[in-house]
Amino acid sequence: MADIGKDIERPLGQAVRPPRAAGKLSGGAIMATVAVLAVAGVSGAIALREKPFRKPQEVAVSTPKVTAAAESAAAPPALAPAAPKPEASARSGGPQIIHVQTEEGDGPPKAAIVIRDPSTIGQNLKIAHIPDKALIEASETGPLPVRAADGRRPFDVYARPWSGGRGARVAIVIGGLSVSQTGTQAAIAKLPAEVTLAFAPQGNSIGRWMQAARQSGHEIVMQVPLEPFDYPKVNPGRNTLTVAASADENLKSLHWALSRTTNYTGVMNYMGARFSADAAAMEPFIAELGKRGLAYIDDGSSARSLAPDLALKDGVPFVSGDMAIDAVQDRGEILKKLDSLEATARAKGTAVGIGSAFDLTVDTVSSWVVEAKKRGIEIVPISAVAIDPQKG
Repeated sequence: MADIGKDIERPLGQAVRPPRAAGKLSGGAIMATVAVLAVAGVSGAIALREKPFRKPQEVAVSTPKVTAAAESAAAPPALAPAAPKPEASARSGGPQIIHVQTEEGDGPPKAAIVIRDPSTIGQNLKIAHIPDKALIEASETGPLPVRAADGRRPFDVYARPWSGGRGARVAIVIGGLSVSQTGTQAAIAKLPAEVTLAFAPQGNSIGRWMQAARQSGHEIVMQVPLEPFDYPKVNPGRNTLTVAASADENLKSLHWALSRTTNYTGVMNYMGARFSADAAAMEPFIAELGKRGLAYIDDGSSARSLAPDLALKDGVPFVSGDMAIDAVQDRGEILKKLDSLEATARAKGTAVGIGSAFDLTVDTVSSWVVEAKKRGIEIVPISAVAIDPQKG
């Protein structure tokens, strides 16, 4: 049987011929020749079958072939291949075994078995621009983020993957995207994928820019205008949440901002020193974020903000900025702030910097991140440094 197995593996038409006898062929030689021809016939029948004996889904092969468009996405090497269903979240349940059909070669389709642990990698970047339908609530103004029926939160599902290491980590949020079309395009193109982008709800084409940002690997958050001191002389813009407004009026304004796009992990204040210090105004605002599974990023500009305590009370993932990095639009000053962030991260483990999408800021941050990585600093998305009351 071992010899027959070897003959099956040989190409058709190249079966080993039995050695010629010196004289006439013996009966045994004739029988051997017949047996070889029979084996060759069986091999030919196998080769001409439309499908192999084994089922494709039971065959584990190499990583599936990735299209050119997918290869251009800035996905970390550790990411598993995308699941065939875009709406499958990256952090739902335990490890999953996913069968992915490949397109290698001209023969019948093969399959790869991909084992993914959704609790560790965040959303697969190849499908990061596709909203998860289970996380969307329809409204008059547009899609609102919401917890899925199985408990998944936008904060978890739309988080950018990171290493999970405990070294020095710096998170940088660049806000004001969608206000300037050229500025937004430049920020998405130039900023490293680890930098988080914040969109202003008053901007245009936010849905298109969201997709471009997510396809480039960025985690995103939505900015919400909150009342500052000296309002309305100092005005954050349309649908500002104010202290004088009722809770229902403020929630209506909040929903307008939240519905401007999807696929973001949380909300960041735009101004809001007065609003964030008023308990009656802040309590329903933070509670609504908790209900919808969103984080709150406080830019750190007001020491009187009630957000830390309210976020803990309502189970809202919370981040507070350590410093504004570009209050002075000078390259040298911005670099000093970034170096200060690095020092803070080395001392405390993490640091958070907040900036705006000015050309100078974008260029300075882009070059600094490259050098900081060489010095052992990990640049992480804002979700990676959030304090999450639901995870203890």
